[in-house]
Amino acid sequence: MKLLVIDAVGMTLGLLEHAPRLNDLARRGFIAPMDGVLPAVTSTVQATMLTGTLPREHGIVANGWYFRDLAEVWLWRQSNHLVQGSTLLHDLVHRPRPSKVAKMFWWFNMYSPAQISVTPRPQYPADGRKIPDVYSEPAELGVELQARLGAFPLFHFWGPTASIVSSRWITDASLMVAKEHDPDLLLVYLPHLDYDLQRWGPHDPRIAAEVGKVDALCGELIDLALERGAQVDVVSEYGVTPASGSVEINRVLRREGWLRARATAHGELLDPGASRAFAVADHQVAHVYVRDEADRKPVCALLEATEGIERVLKEAGKRETGLDHPRSGELVAISERDRYFAYHYWLDDRDAPDFARAVDIHRKPGYDPGELVFDPAAPFLKLRLLATLLRKKLGFRYVMNAISMRSDLAKGSHGRLPERDGEAPILISSSKEGAADRVAMTRLRERWRRAVLG
Repeated sequence: MKLLVIDAVGMTLGLLEHAPRLNDLARRGFIAPMDGVLPAVTSTVQATMLTGTLPREHGIVANGWYFRDLAEVWLWRQSNHLVQGSTLLHDLVHRPRPSKVAKMFWWFNMYSPAQISVTPRPQYPADGRKIPDVYSEPAELGVELQARLGAFPLFHFWGPTASIVSSRWITDASLMVAKEHDPDLLLVYLPHLDYDLQRWGPHDPRIAAEVGKVDALCGELIDLALERGAQVDVVSEYGVTPASGSVEINRVLRREGWLRARATAHGELLDPGASRAFAVADHQVAHVYVRDEADRKPVCALLEATEGIERVLKEAGKRETGLDHPRSGELVAISERDRYFAYHYWLDDRDAPDFARAVDIHRKPGYDPGELVFDPAAPFLKLRLLATLLRKKLGFRYVMNAISMRSDLAKGSHGRLPERDGEAPILISSSKEGAADRVAMTRLRERWRRAVLG
């Protein structure tokens, strides 16, 4: 191994007092805040790190967007073909003497140039079940890892029961890959801290213990890499800041007649192709798709007058922030510092779609941080969920209604550019090479290429 890169999501200078292993690494090399990218969300940030470009070039304008040719919103797609342009992986693999790359749970993992990769990929049988599984390259690697470590703990990777368990599994799988396949570059994604930062907020006293748990996992990976003489870089994607409520941007648009929903037997569904304007909400940034050019000005005026929205980017603003890509909305709304956007578009909860109270990241036309919290108002929820699990085990159809339709339950959010260094994403390295007071995220590709190739 020549380089280990750990993505410890949500880690910031302000949290490092609870991370002794990462502090030890910083003393060995250096630590610096990074200039972020807008939106500061996983898919966009990882694409920027690996391409060295902004969304205007790589096209990953959010965790999901409106596919105009399909008239559908899709979030959390996994194909690497969505990333436009070349990446660090192309630099390393497409050479006369290819370097070996292992990509463990970083996004856009499927069909990437990496010779070794693992990513979550549940199975969805025809009876409606969701079975935890992974997609891997080579295909037999995922089978082997789950035979040795147990099934990938999908329900600890996202949802109300998301916990350190999934990051523990990813760490164990990454250690096995490092020892048995000896990649030149090992990319490891540890998401745990992000869950509780959003659930509780970054200043909650429980956060210190969760930082310590992630720090311990990083320590195991760091020890192995340093034993093998490898450089270790630890990065984070963004900092999470306190949140006090949501902006229901689609309800604002619907009340004014811009957004259309379609009544079905299982609730109202957003009809993006028939809507004159609607938003794909993604934390503190929302891409607003406006069908007709003549409507842009009045929609922009409506949003600029909406409480909780700080700024609406038009063409000049998108160019300024690197979001001038065809996948972006005609307008891009940015929330105030302590707010975030909600995807909700129905006006009466009796008309809500059936997936609104479920963890369903692929059918919701926007991000729902409420999926991280059990419904606090539901009576006897645990007993009802146990009964539902029994129905599942007996082979009956079931609906796991576990979360609230309230849009204001998250206590932390991200997506905006950081306002101070203590909230910025960071780079911690075991090497003093390239040490600086600040590091541009777009320079990581070249930094990591040099670390592997010399």
